[in-house]
Amino acid sequence: MARVRVHNFTISLDGYGAGRHQTREDPLGVGGEALHEWFIPTRTFQRINGKTGGTTGVDDDIAARFGVGVGAWIMGRNMFGPIRGSWPDDAWRGWWGKNPPYHGPVFVLTHYGRPPIQMEGGTVFHFVTGGIREALERATAEAEGKDVEIGGGVATIRQYLEARLIDELHVAIAPRLLGSGEHLFYGLDLTALGYECTTHVPTAAATHVVLTRRQ
Repeated sequence: MARVRVHNFTISLDGYGAGRHQTREDPLGVGGEALHEWFIPTRTFQRINGKTGGTTGVDDDIAARFGVGVGAWIMGRNMFGPIRGSWPDDAWRGWWGKNPPYHGPVFVLTHYGRPPIQMEGGTVFHFVTGGIREALERATAEAEGKDVEIGGGVATIRQYLEARLIDELHVAIAPRLLGSGEHLFYGLDLTALGYECTTHVPTAAATHVVLTRRQ
């Protein structure tokens, strides 16, 4: 059965999924890049970025589930890029260069429409102005029976959690403190929303937790 899921989303020990002040130099805000020190050395990360080598082990085994069985993606506009307001032109095409790692349809939540962008490797960015449910309907149709993955960022995941639309959420908790930024779970009663912890795997670099929505 197709699921809506989040995978490889990293938060700090104090619950922040991104730091303050996102810029082109700091895509994850101040200090946010350090959250991914568990992921960047892995063989999976190196492969995604067209390189060889990398570490193996539990972190890599978990990271390798990225994109497996996924037919479409959803992300918030802040994850797509740092530009705010109306699009000044068509120059910005994402953080990932000419060949993003998605290799399929990606639906970007935004208040400002824009024509789809065809990238190398099969990634197509579609810009959705009708909210999270419209994005999910379109992504589900494009996924053709496969899973839909919510890529992030924090605000987008929170909206889908509040609407009880995420079936499975993998969070990697990094041994870092950010102090401020975008908090993933603040004010959310996950138990009341129907979520329970179904997996808990600690490693030297992170603690991996999977939350599953009860049917």
